Amino acid sequence: MDTDIQAPLREDIRLLGDLLGETLREQAGEPIFQQVEKVRSLAKAAHQEEHEDKWLSLIQVLAGLPNESLLAVTRAFSHFLNYANIAEQYHRDRRRRAYENDPAAEPHIGSIEELVPRLLSQGITEEQLFSTLNTLQVELVLTAHPTEVARRTLLRKYRDIYGILGNLDRGDLTPRERRGQLNRLKRRITAAWQTNEIRRDKPTPVDEARWGLATIETTLWQAVPDCIRELDNQLFEHTGKRLPPNAVPIRLASWMGGDRDGNPFVTANVTREVLLLARWQAADLILRDVYQLRQDLSMHVCNEALRARVGADEPEPYRALLRDIRQKLENTRAWAEAELEGKPHEGAIYLATETLLEPLELMYQSLVDCNLLEIAQGTLLNLIRCVQCFGLSLLKLDIRQDSGRHAAVIAAVCDYLGITNEAGAGYLEWTEAEKQRFLLKELASRRPLLPTHFSDDPEIIEVLDTFRLLATQPEESLGAYVISMARLPSDVLTVKLLQQECGCVHPQRIVPLFETLEDLQNAPETLHALLSVDVYKADIEGHQEVMIGYSDSAKGAGFFAAAWAQYQAQEGLLAVSQKHNVQLTFFHGRGGSVSRGGGPAHAALLSQPPGCLQGRVRVTEQGEVIQHKFGNVDVAIRSLQLYLSATMEATLAPPPKPLSEWREVMQQLAERSVQEYRHIVYELPKFIDYFKAVTPESELQKLPLGSRPAKRKKLDTIQSLRAIPWVFAWTQPRLMLPAWLGVGQALREQIEAGDLAQLQQMRQEWPYFRMLMDMQEMVLAKVDTHVFEYYQKRLLEDSSLEPLGADLLNRVAQTLKVVGETTGKAMLSELPVLQRAIQLRNPYLIPLHITQVELLRRLRDEAEEPGTDQERIPQLQQALMVSIAGIAAGLRNTG
Repeated sequence: MDTDIQAPLREDIRLLGDLLGETLREQAGEPIFQQVEKVRSLAKAAHQEEHEDKWLSLIQVLAGLPNESLLAVTRAFSHFLNYANIAEQYHRDRRRRAYENDPAAEPHIGSIEELVPRLLSQGITEEQLFSTLNTLQVELVLTAHPTEVARRTLLRKYRDIYGILGNLDRGDLTPRERRGQLNRLKRRITAAWQTNEIRRDKPTPVDEARWGLATIETTLWQAVPDCIRELDNQLFEHTGKRLPPNAVPIRLASWMGGDRDGNPFVTANVTREVLLLARWQAADLILRDVYQLRQDLSMHVCNEALRARVGADEPEPYRALLRDIRQKLENTRAWAEAELEGKPHEGAIYLATETLLEPLELMYQSLVDCNLLEIAQGTLLNLIRCVQCFGLSLLKLDIRQDSGRHAAVIAAVCDYLGITNEAGAGYLEWTEAEKQRFLLKELASRRPLLPTHFSDDPEIIEVLDTFRLLATQPEESLGAYVISMARLPSDVLTVKLLQQECGCVHPQRIVPLFETLEDLQNAPETLHALLSVDVYKADIEGHQEVMIGYSDSAKGAGFFAAAWAQYQAQEGLLAVSQKHNVQLTFFHGRGGSVSRGGGPAHAALLSQPPGCLQGRVRVTEQGEVIQHKFGNVDVAIRSLQLYLSATMEATLAPPPKPLSEWREVMQQLAERSVQEYRHIVYELPKFIDYFKAVTPESELQKLPLGSRPAKRKKLDTIQSLRAIPWVFAWTQPRLMLPAWLGVGQALREQIEAGDLAQLQQMRQEWPYFRMLMDMQEMVLAKVDTHVFEYYQKRLLEDSSLEPLGADLLNRVAQTLKVVGETTGKAMLSELPVLQRAIQLRNPYLIPLHITQVELLRRLRDEAEEPGTDQERIPQLQQALMVSIAGIAAGLRNTG
């Protein structure tokens, strides 16, 4: 009997690969199929170090292909990697179901089933558990990804393939049914092959928002109530208590269509359109469930309250009430559509979620009173929880803008009105004390500050248009107003003043974002100064939210220094909030890659400083990660559970405080690593030239990726480059530099100082340090120096830059060595799933890397050659984009 638990996975991958091969024969032709097979065979052999000749043969074969064939081969390997991802994702679900069906199996770490009894065994009382679950607030904020490349039409096909693999797993399929499923699978693979993987034009912010709304429709609308139901079942099993219907520990928000920081394409009109699209989608999703409820709730018995609402003669009271709800929802959907089209609309609509919840809760209570609890807790309870979670706005929209844009508006007003300080200086030259006095005076004033027309600057007009739009929106449609580069209390007071001047009756809560290393280090002092402003402190009613940025801090300081600054900032911010008797919610701006705070969310949350997750947390989820975590319902439920369980555990059983000697070691690691990182990235005069030569960074800027520009400003510096393209560019040639640079040298010096035993103890006993080292392992396992050397060999034309490349290769080798010494174990020995995934993918990634180098070489040569055939360049660019997408799919956690 085969007890190899990975055998079904290999069988699925083999099946998908065979069907892809058949598709290539039929759709691309026998010659292309044979080329792909030859490349695949050479790549598998080249993956073994002893077959250097196969590597050279592989290079020779791919370099000799014409553009059309190169595109087809690139597409084939990109498709295979996507199918491997689907098979692995389904296999995880298969293993989960096997565990659940095995009475002897231990529950998965991170599952609610595992956590609840463990907490109770640790002395947490049933009342503590119930109270925490009843008030838990985990909010996931969906954001667009500037390097997200997967098209929605392909994602739908991938979901279908996932579902078909599940159907094929059924043991009761007849031969006819199995043939039918295989035929369906072949059709999906054929359709995917005949679909362009790459969009022709850059997505607009509205396109990105539609992508986010589609995630709610396809998976999260079902996953959220199912996840809460499992949480409720576990609570009831172990405590005998149930969550009330209005307890929804998971919430969803979005930045898509609201994040205007550095994105000139996100305008007030875009934000308005996105808000209306979300309301249309919410009404439509709720309507679908109402139609189902009308089928389910055919009973005639009801309590007095419902009878009084529908009338004594109504034979089917629930359906009668649902009929009214249905009509109003149809009106609401039609209203949103009319608003989008600029047309008038009549009819009563839902404006507030509470007005929709009230009749739903009335029906729920009636069913409970009539001894129909099981029916009440079916589709109706799911709908109540969806409405509680998503509301009529579907996703609360955050707004983000740079503090400088707000200050520019106030400066323009002051210039127009002739307001200066005693020295005659304009607003931007004032001291912080002068700015605060002016802003507080204007906040207390009853007269308007803003003239009717005082500036022709489109940037100033756009900021004001945004605030005026926000003033017209329902309170429940909007989330936080996030200020990037918030450094002083005046940055927050300026937003508060603009909200007031533009008529925001229900202003959004204001959230300062601390993102650079220096800002994180100064964050506690900044918050203290802000909370010391009496007017502001009175306004927030005892609650403040702050956002911790991961991207810019890591880009500016490297992984270790940024991670330690984020940890210390949270400790300091928490201490300040406690001093001011203010409840603090942390909003983590995590990305997909290790260097941007990525990695397993469960471990990351449990490694936060003790006391920071007091039953509340917000976390960003970005494009590629959204698909990975929420691409299908089963995986989405598991992902939501991980967030809930980590927040519960960190709240009820927080990790111990680190020892003082551990903190000293971590401080030394951070200081040494940032010196090393900045020396290489910011001080070496030719580093930018090297970076642009050996990575596809320049080409990435020209490709139709996300809606946001790749650079904040038109400057040729690392500082001007956004954090995500910076990370993404280094991922493609497999050096992963932003995630490890500085770490190896810092660890080496610590070990040489005799601290190896200390480091190993820290990894064993301090969850935070263990998480850092696990993240290093994860990213270093994806480094491939052989691949990177090939990028350098073919793309680096300036021989004076070769020593820099050799130095970087030495540094990554040193980092691999010292990380192994620190962990005291073989690479990924405790992460077998990741190890297997990398081993599986590497032979199929190698052709994509070689192809990408060839495409970059051809594009760069043709760009320099006068009279280039311009028709060839789009073909080369398409092939390059496919290679980028394929490598991203194969490596995951790329941006």
